[in-house]
Amino acid sequence: MIASFSWNLSDPSQQQTPEPVRQYIRHLERSLSVLKQQMEQAIQRIEQLEVQAKKDSQNSSKPPSSDSPFKRAARKKKKGKKKRAKGGQKGHKANQQEMLKPSREHHITPDSCSCGNTDFDMCQMDPFYTHQHIELPKIEMEISHFILHRCDCPSCGKTVKASLPAEVRSGYGPRLSAFVAELSGIKAMSRNDVKQLCKSVLDFSIATGTIQKIIDRASESIVPVYEQIGQTARSSFCNYIDETSWFKENRLQWLWVMANERVAFYRIDPHRSKEAFYHLVQDWEGILISDSYSLYRNWIHGRQACIAHLIRKANALTERKKPDLRRFGQIISSHLHQLIQFSKDPPTSQKWSEFYSTLLFTLSLWEEDKNDAGLLARQIVREIDSLWVFLDYDGVDPTNNRAERALHFGVLWRKRSLGTQSEKGNRWVKRILSLKETCRLKSKSTFQILVDSITNFFNNTQPDLAWI
Repeated sequence: MIASFSWNLSDPSQQQTPEPVRQYIRHLERSLSVLKQQMEQAIQRIEQLEVQAKKDSQNSSKPPSSDSPFKRAARKKKKGKKKRAKGGQKGHKANQQEMLKPSREHHITPDSCSCGNTDFDMCQMDPFYTHQHIELPKIEMEISHFILHRCDCPSCGKTVKASLPAEVRSGYGPRLSAFVAELSGIKAMSRNDVKQLCKSVLDFSIATGTIQKIIDRASESIVPVYEQIGQTARSSFCNYIDETSWFKENRLQWLWVMANERVAFYRIDPHRSKEAFYHLVQDWEGILISDSYSLYRNWIHGRQACIAHLIRKANALTERKKPDLRRFGQIISSHLHQLIQFSKDPPTSQKWSEFYSTLLFTLSLWEEDKNDAGLLARQIVREIDSLWVFLDYDGVDPTNNRAERALHFGVLWRKRSLGTQSEKGNRWVKRILSLKETCRLKSKSTFQILVDSITNFFNNTQPDLAWI
């Protein structure tokens, strides 16, 4: 056991200590002070790195796709609740095979009875079951040759040439063009994949450059649809807005989305700034549902803060080593979960008063702390007026999940293709994403909308936009 010893150079009994020894002791004391400070900084740095290493989609804003497959959290089993059986649950909406209109019918009669009889009266037979068999017909491309003729004018002698009808000048009809656009945009397939599929399934060869020309025409054809989606989004009383990174020629840009229950409008901007935000919303002045990005906090027309983002930060605190941080994270996470539950089960006046007073008291206990618990407490206090806007307006959700889901496909597209290579590519991405997500929200066929848009583009007519 090491005995503690304090060397006091002002003690008269130690005044006889030689000066070199006294200087050496002072040097050791300074060295110990520096080492102690460095050790405290190292401990703090280690804790920060541990927190950073533990971040996943459950305790931060990282997407689920970034989670390690080796650290997948097990689902917590609720006490007193039986394990849910696999498959469809009781009361869920049935999703059965649809009985389609038949191309032809085959009536099958019994051959024989178990008693050996084979003679049956056809007049007494009635159908008891219909078995539906679905098959893809052999695909045969419709190929038309337009043979142009010319001749000399008998009146003036000039050579007169026939001209192609406008709707066939591209060389590829609306349905084939829509099919290529569906694969390239709605399914985000690469040009080579589209080329290979056309050869394998449709049995015709097409160059990657031709695929790009078809996509360019499809992009121009859906401009009216894209603009109408933007007008509809900006006329909604509330919108869910979020942004994610995008790359054009390896330069960082931002993919923005403005979504609601009817439409989803996308835009790509070089910046993540106030100017980019106002280019997206323009003259819209509705209720904004968003995360806690400082740009959104300045919105003056009513804003609902995303409670899910705050819950993930609280969950991160529950994994910390310090008991006070864990305790604060558990309490705040419980309060925020209860707040989200109020969207399904609105509270009574008494229940709300108890919740409100308890939340404010909890925040006051940690608000002055100089740690991560204090940071989260102060953030919630700043957002306090934006946490329960959903209780005052129907159609407003307590989270920004709608916008995050709308960005999910764009994130996957970015990871596969590494972004775009031109401004023309950016225009295609924002237009086709707006069409895709809006059709999903309205349960519409993207392929049929593409066919109609391209047909109108070839005929130089205005498409029907009433469905938006």
